[in-house]
Amino acid sequence: MLPLRWFARRLLLAATVVFGAANAVFFAFRLLPGDPVRSMLGSTNPTPELVEQVRHELALDEPLAVQYGRFMRRLFTGDLGESFQLQQPVGEVIGDQLWPTVQLATAAFALALLAAVTLAVLTAHRPRVRRIVSTLELVAASTPAFWTGMLLLALLSFRWKWFPAMGGSGAVGLVLPAVTLAAGLVGVFSQVLREEMERALEQPFVLTARARGSGETAIRLRHALRHGLIPLVTLAGWAMGALFGGAVVVESVFSRQGLGQVTAGAVAGRDLPVVTGMVLVSALAFALINLAVDVLYRIVDPRIDERSIG
Repeated sequence: MLPLRWFARRLLLAATVVFGAANAVFFAFRLLPGDPVRSMLGSTNPTPELVEQVRHELALDEPLAVQYGRFMRRLFTGDLGESFQLQQPVGEVIGDQLWPTVQLATAAFALALLAAVTLAVLTAHRPRVRRIVSTLELVAASTPAFWTGMLLLALLSFRWKWFPAMGGSGAVGLVLPAVTLAAGLVGVFSQVLREEMERALEQPFVLTARARGSGETAIRLRHALRHGLIPLVTLAGWAMGALFGGAVVVESVFSRQGLGQVTAGAVAGRDLPVVTGMVLVSALAFALINLAVDVLYRIVDPRIDERSIG
């Protein structure tokens, strides 16, 4: 069972991350060069009345302390403001597009983990095939998601027509975006897992298992893989953050609905309320994912005490 003090400390750290992101967004918005209201309204040559109306709606005509108080009060009530571009509450804009991005990130993570486990199990302590696979992993990890997506589109959609090219829905439409997003993670996961498995295969308990007549496949799956998976739990928080960040590019490449399209559109249209909401949602997701990783890590390896994991 998780100690209450440990869990409370992790919750406090998560809340501190979100609070820090909220403060950073608030002050960055007000330190932008020029008039932030005119930046949002773009090059439409807005009338002075419209500029003053928007400035009043955002409370930018109030003292800084009053602005800060209103900003924090709205955040605590879940009010992220309204999108000037879409004329919708920011919470609704993000909520409507959250599920497609979660689907994509989850599918990519599962695919990356499955591929990494398969490669590590097959290549650990097998030098020849290990060198070949490691080279391919390095190439995959070094290739930008944009180029990977374009290559998959050119071959599997435009040439062979196996998958829809743009905006595909359902499981079939999820394949190419998930593969594109997972490609970079496979190399990282596989390298870490392989090294841990090779270290485990040299331990005395493996020699004992072999002496008892266990086959090589059983040893790799039951013993080495179990020990090798523990470091991947630590990487899970970073990986999910990387996946959500990479979704911005991948969703744009495949014209897929999701937070990536919302973010790209908000940045291009200078829709600062939506950009602010996306930053805060990202910070919240980062904090919750890392909290879940800390909890999972302690469950996977109960020998870890509070000092050893910070």
